[in-house]
Amino acid sequence: MNIFLYLLTVLIWGTTWIAITFQLGVVPAPVSIAYRFWLAAAVLMGFLLVTRKPWWPPRQAWRYLFAQGMALFCLNFLCFYYASQWITSGLEAVVFSTAPLWNAINGRIFLGRPIRRQVMVGALLGLTGIVLLFAPQMAGHWHDSKVMMGLALTLGGTLCFSCGNLLSSRMQSMGLTPWLTNSWAMLIGSTTLGVAALALGMPFALEPTTRYVGALLYLAIPGSVIGFTAYLLLVGRIGPDRAAYSTVLFPIVALTISTIYEGYHWTPTALTGLALVLAGNLLAFLPLAPRAKAMGAA
Repeated sequence: MNIFLYLLTVLIWGTTWIAITFQLGVVPAPVSIAYRFWLAAAVLMGFLLVTRKPWWPPRQAWRYLFAQGMALFCLNFLCFYYASQWITSGLEAVVFSTAPLWNAINGRIFLGRPIRRQVMVGALLGLTGIVLLFAPQMAGHWHDSKVMMGLALTLGGTLCFSCGNLLSSRMQSMGLTPWLTNSWAMLIGSTTLGVAALALGMPFALEPTTRYVGALLYLAIPGSVIGFTAYLLLVGRIGPDRAAYSTVLFPIVALTISTIYEGYHWTPTALTGLALVLAGNLLAFLPLAPRAKAMGAA
């Protein structure tokens, strides 16, 4: 089951980066994000009601829901949507692939969880591979202020994503499922964005094109309802640090799409990077060595 959730997350979220770029233009980014998560929240709420699952969170969960709504379904996506104006979808996926490191570090700081050496080594291998994959795209752009702003926003979005992971893990430990918590957190995040956009006078018109509407439906249903639920179920089952390692594989899917739509060219260096990513991924998910298990039990 863990492998299925892992692969499902990689395949869906690896393709959402290019879909985000399809929404840039006529509709302001905060409005597009609000549309996305209003629709996703409605689908999740409908699922809970139809299946007669619990749909109202307990009182002690609301502070975590508000925090998750702001971190994971508001600030996170504001950063990524605005960053898409200045850097490619593939480069965003590269920065986002640092999530395993942030999850491990934040889990240690805020939850007191031990940092698994095997996972960290695997993550570092994967990140080295990512650097090799995308370093050519950054050649000549290190002094471009817009590119650097895009990178900074993407890093900020990744940190918000990491905070949302830990909040979901905390609520799952309280017995709450991602089906329930996602529906309310998405509603909170999207409504916050909607109110802010209205206060700033942003237009709420919907761009009536196949490209925009298709991207909206894909991002709302597979990208949000299925993708976030699968990923956060994985967080609850194997922990935030190991689950976040799926983000290291997103750029591989993004690269495949970038080869078609953005003209990415494979080189020997890029192929070496791909090999390192796959090696790190395998290492992160191998069973712990007997000595490591004994140390963890001590």
